[in-house]
Amino acid sequence: MRAYYEEASLGELFSELSQQAGMLVREEVDLARTELTHSAKRAGKGAGFVAAGAVVGFAGLLSLIAACIILLALVVKLWISALVITGIVIAAALILVQLGLSELKRKDLAPKHTMQTLKEDVEWAKAQTR
Repeated sequence: MRAYYEEASLGELFSELSQQAGMLVREEVDLARTELTHSAKRAGKGAGFVAAGAVVGFAGLLSLIAACIILLALVVKLWISALVITGIVIAAALILVQLGLSELKRKDLAPKHTMQTLKEDVEWAKAQTR
């Protein structure tokens, strides 16, 4: 920006305004990219919990199958322990899935800060052209 010893022409003012607006848009795009990257990382964490819950749930299903096999093969109290372990594994899976889903629901992925600053930029640009 140059020092004004004399009054700048309208063309110079519009030229400077367009340069500043271009720089502002580039900075807003960078800010939006940063916010979206951060939001994607948070969503990835929630998706990780859901995936872990699915894997543990599958292990619970395998335990349930093993419990049924033991029940049918032996028809003794051994099947009770298999069912207890199955219940514990399934409960752990449900907890992990609930943690993951609540993490995904709780996080808003919209770049709110960028949206707010863009609104402020529009107001600033309107004020500059008045």
